[in-house]
Amino acid sequence: MFTGIVEELGEVVAIEDLGDAARFRLRGPVVTEDAKHGDSIAVNGVCLTVVDTADGEFTADVMAETLKRSSLGAVAPGSRVNLERPMALGGRLGGHLVQGHVDGTGTIVERTPAEHWELVKVALPAALSRYVVEKGSITVDGVSLTVVEAGDDYFTISLIPTTLALTTLGIKKAGDPVNLEVDVLAKYVERLLGRGSDDLKDLDDIKEMDR
Repeated sequence: MFTGIVEELGEVVAIEDLGDAARFRLRGPVVTEDAKHGDSIAVNGVCLTVVDTADGEFTADVMAETLKRSSLGAVAPGSRVNLERPMALGGRLGGHLVQGHVDGTGTIVERTPAEHWELVKVALPAALSRYVVEKGSITVDGVSLTVVEAGDDYFTISLIPTTLALTTLGIKKAGDPVNLEVDVLAKYVERLLGRGSDDLKDLDDIKEMDR
């Protein structure tokens, strides 16, 4: 579990093609300080398992499903990436609950700079738009952000100077893909409400049969 508060702007060092998968080597001195084999690190919001670490770098195997469903399939050696270690129980929850399970990819449509912040418009798949609400939380490339405006096929976010300076969102441009993870609580509520309706219908059917 993550919080969407990026700890470090890392870099892709190398990518080994494994046919139906890929092995990434990434540089991240901060996130590898206490990392060991089997630990999790979020890379642009994608939860990856550490294979090994050495000299401020770590390797992780990325399956075909992850490459297909996230923007990691488009990165290359030299690409900058957002890195975050899992949250520690008992620590402060600075962002919101983030699983590192990408729901889909969006595309940056436009950026509107202001004096002290920047407004960014992101297009998203229609299937995800129902989970995005004004003033709600969304994770973009692993960064926990508050939604300013929620449209049918887009949303906007405001980026403060810290976010612009310390994450990849400061260097992404219009047309670039971004990983999106919607609030998991919204998905659970939708599932439970749907299941509840089915349960009530089943109960009515049973009562009708007993008459």
